Amino acid sequence: MKRIQLFEFEDFNWFPKPIRTGMTNLLVILHKMMGTKDVISDIIIKIQKEHPFSQIIDLGSGSGGIMPEVITSINTHSEKELNLILTDLHPNSKIVKHINNTNDSTSYLKNSVNATNLKDLPQGLKTMINSFHHMPQNVAKGILKSAQDNKQPLLIYEIGENKIPTLLWWLLLPISLTILFIMTWFMTPFVKPLTWKQLLFTYLIPIIPICYAWDGQASLVRMYTFNDIEYLLSDFKNDDYNWEIAQAKKPNGKNLGYYVLGLPIDA
Repeated sequence: MKRIQLFEFEDFNWFPKPIRTGMTNLLVILHKMMGTKDVISDIIIKIQKEHPFSQIIDLGSGSGGIMPEVITSINTHSEKELNLILTDLHPNSKIVKHINNTNDSTSYLKNSVNATNLKDLPQGLKTMINSFHHMPQNVAKGILKSAQDNKQPLLIYEIGENKIPTLLWWLLLPISLTILFIMTWFMTPFVKPLTWKQLLFTYLIPIIPICYAWDGQASLVRMYTFNDIEYLLSDFKNDDYNWEIAQAKKPNGKNLGYYVLGLPIDA
């Protein structure tokens, strides 16, 4: 397996919520810059045409990510409205309250949701947007197996790909960390809502830029390659459930990350 299980600050339970939220806010800006909303929207619309569903249950949602914008975009051009339910292993109560009070088609579950157990979740398409790489090998395998065993449709999307040789990644790490650190200075003014904590821990006490830079680089080598995912599926893959692993495409045809789609054959 090419993937390396490095740590990311976001994975630690003790990690301060203001810093975690500040970093996930920057990830939303990154998704907007890269245009992932249209990429994910197109994939979901394609799935819905072949296997209809009325709601999406997003796993590992963090601060909400790009999915609220994805669902708004889809509903704008669709006759039948989709509902979005956000979930997380460590939901932030302030974010939960804010989203539940401001969005009609999007809600956030207050309780902790473990992505390895999909059995008791509401019906609908399960999504993991740029969060699957956080999962260690045994957990990642458990998520895929849970989807198949419970015949739950699952869409995993990752904006990055683990293509760079590992040695080169280590050699370029100081330069890469510096670039990402500086990028946070220019991305932060676009965060909404922009809080004093986001500003304080970005410009005066730069904890957010340091942690964001490390997590951004660590995530690249934590990404599961196509071969890695095939390896995870090899022990339990069967004829009752279909798995698709493919490049994700922007409207202009250019690649932007990849997706893993699991669907029960009788969906």
